[in-house]
Order: sequence, then C-alpha cells, then structure tokens
Amino acid sequence: MSAEPMSTDAAAVAEKAAAPAPGSTTRPHAAGGGGKGVKGGESRTLNAFSHGFLVLWVIMAAGPLVWVALTAFRPTADYLGDPMGLPTSLHWENFVNAWTEAKVGRYALNSVIILAGSLTGTMLLGSMAAYVIARFTFPGNRFIFLLFAGGMMFPVILALIPLFTIMDNMSLLDTRPGLIIAYIAYSLPFTTFFLTSFFRTLPSGVQEAAMIDGASHTRTFFQVMLPMAKPGLVSIGIFNFLGQWNQYLLPLLLNNDDENNYVLPQGLAALTVSQGYAGDWGALFAGLTLAMVPVLVVYAVFQRQVQAGLTAGAIK
Repeated sequence: MSAEPMSTDAAAVAEKAAAPAPGSTTRPHAAGGGGKGVKGGESRTLNAFSHGFLVLWVIMAAGPLVWVALTAFRPTADYLGDPMGLPTSLHWENFVNAWTEAKVGRYALNSVIILAGSLTGTMLLGSMAAYVIARFTFPGNRFIFLLFAGGMMFPVILALIPLFTIMDNMSLLDTRPGLIIAYIAYSLPFTTFFLTSFFRTLPSGVQEAAMIDGASHTRTFFQVMLPMAKPGLVSIGIFNFLGQWNQYLLPLLLNNDDENNYVLPQGLAALTVSQGYAGDWGALFAGLTLAMVPVLVVYAVFQRQVQAGLTAGAIK
C-alpha cells in the first residue's frame, strides 16, 4: 500500500532536482563567454596599438640613420636638385674623400687612442673602488659611496671653468693625457655606482674561500671577483664606450688648439661648418656614417651581455 506514495515522492524529488534553480538560467554561461570575448578583443586592440607604437618608434629612431647611410652614397650634385632623394648609383668615393681629404681617418684614430686609455682607466679604477666599497666595512664607507653618487648629479657644465684652469696649470691642455684624465673623471662616478651594486650581489663565500686559501686582496680581486663580475663590467664598459666615443663638450674645451688633434665628434662638427664654403655633402654624410658604424657594431655584438648585466642584480 505504501509503494505508490513512495514512488510518487521519489518522482517529485527527481523532477525538482532536475529543474533549474529559481532565477538561474543558462545566460550566465553565455555572458561569461561574451565577457571573455570582450576581454580578448580589448587585448587584441591593446596589442595592435602597442605594436603600432613600437613600429612608429622604430621608424622615428632608425629612419634618420638609414637616410644618412643612403645619402652617403649620393654624389654632391644630387643634393641641390633633390635633397631627400635616394641614390641613383653608389658613389664609394664619398667615403674615400671623407677618410682622407676630410681627415675623418685622423679624427677616428685620435678617438681610438684616447678611448683606449680612458676606457681602460675608467674600468680599472671604477671596479677597484666599487669592490672596496661593496665588500669591505670601514669608517667613511657610506660617505665615499655617496660622494660617487653625488658626482652623477653634478652637471659637468658647471665644472668647465675650474677644469680648464686646473688643466692649464698642469700643462695638460691640448694633450691626449689631459683628455684621457678628463674622460676618466667624467665617467668614474656612474661606473663606481653601478659596479658597487653589482659587486654586492656576488656570493661572499667564494671571496672568503680564496682568503682562507691564502690569496691576497689583490689576487682575490683580479683572479676571483673580477671574472665573476664580467656581465656587469661588459654592460658598464659599453655605456662608457658610447659616452666617451660621442663626447663633444670636453674635447671642445680641452682640445681645441690643433685641428689635427681633434677627436671624431669635433672633426665632424668642423666638417659640418666647412660645408657652407666647400659644399662636399657626400663626404659629410659619409663621415657621419663612419662615425655610426663602431657604435652599431659594438651594440650588436654585445647586446646579450648588456641585457644580462642589467638584469643580473635583479635576478640574484
């Protein structure tokens, strides 16, 4: 007698469980899918905008460089008729004239000689100072570090007159050693600041093991710690190379007597001024192209080392 009511109750419970909850529909799922679609559309729009901005930035940054390189192959007569045109033929004699008659070769050689001394001195002195500040505790450690940090904030233009007076009193004007010393002093604050932070990320166990084995401080620095700091050294070395290779203000102040002693930026500036009288535009653009080549080559070769050096401290 009770079997039928129980069957009816079971059917009712099953029907209630199968029915959707009050107020619930399948629309939330559709809405959720629509939300994902909207978000996907916004993401695609944002990606398209960012990629478009990057393409525009590349055109604005690389476009003038490409134009200068192409213009270097045009004959001088073409500039008067169509200054923005493309070369109809390759005139390699522009580079020969720039290297010999415009003395770009002499200017480049002066830059290489000065850069060899200044970059070596900057990296050696900067790494030694940074190692001592980062790995040793002594009275005045923090103060010395702040002095180097403050040197980065001091505009070099405010020191031009005192620098000129000091160099004149020491008979270092219009000399390569004087310009090398000025380059080192100009680059040392940032080099020391950067390498101090990098040396602090290196493990101290290796240094302690070397000292226990009887290595001196000098040997520990040159044979143990300096090779470990290679990514940071490469990064800051490239920054110093770019800054010193393109330096114009200091040579203009300290090395402006003899044109044969000009560095490359000075020589290109003098070549630009002389175009108002000589009109050898092909040699001018060829000289600019020759000045760009070392910078582009250095960055292309050491691009990964620069990125590794800049991110090594954050990763460690």
